[in-house]
Amino acid sequence: MNAHRNTTDLSTTTRHRTGRRLGRTVLAAAAVAGLGLAWAGTAEAAGPSTAGATPTCSAAALKATFGQGLAGGMNHQGVVIRLRNLSGKTCALRGYPGLGLENSAHKAITTHTHWGNTWYAKDPGKKTLVLKDGQSAEAVVAWTHANTGTSGAVHASYLEITPPASTKHKTLAFPQWVDHGDLSVTALARHIDVTD
Repeated sequence: MNAHRNTTDLSTTTRHRTGRRLGRTVLAAAAVAGLGLAWAGTAEAAGPSTAGATPTCSAAALKATFGQGLAGGMNHQGVVIRLRNLSGKTCALRGYPGLGLENSAHKAITTHTHWGNTWYAKDPGKKTLVLKDGQSAEAVVAWTHANTGTSGAVHASYLEITPPASTKHKTLAFPQWVDHGDLSVTALARHIDVTD
């Protein structure tokens, strides 16, 4: 009887150990699978685009130009900027362009860029714009020049325009006085209605 009990106890112990090993194996496999999914999700989020998604427009794919110049009372001034896709492929833009002022030697001037409404246009908000080859997006840039020629203003010669999600910029001639280096800009849109 003792022999039978020992055999039973041994069988029970073996079953418990086997069950524990199987449970650990299943948990380990689930953990590895979870890590794999988490890693894949992270890689996908960090990657430039997922399969079938429209790639972001690079600075090299875009041509920057000035559109309508904007003037007004109370020392306000502005301009429409355009980013045109000349890549030969469809690409996308979303958000606000980065802006920076440069002097005549192309040295950066301290610039403060404010995103949102400007004196001339209401901010359209961030929207993904899918641009086919040849299509463009625009934003409105505004500033004041009440302190022209004084220490309260900077004299710029160039404007750097950095497309959203880019680390490279386009440079346009921009011979302007800008109070304190402060610029306001709207988000990019297909078209923005402006008031003069």
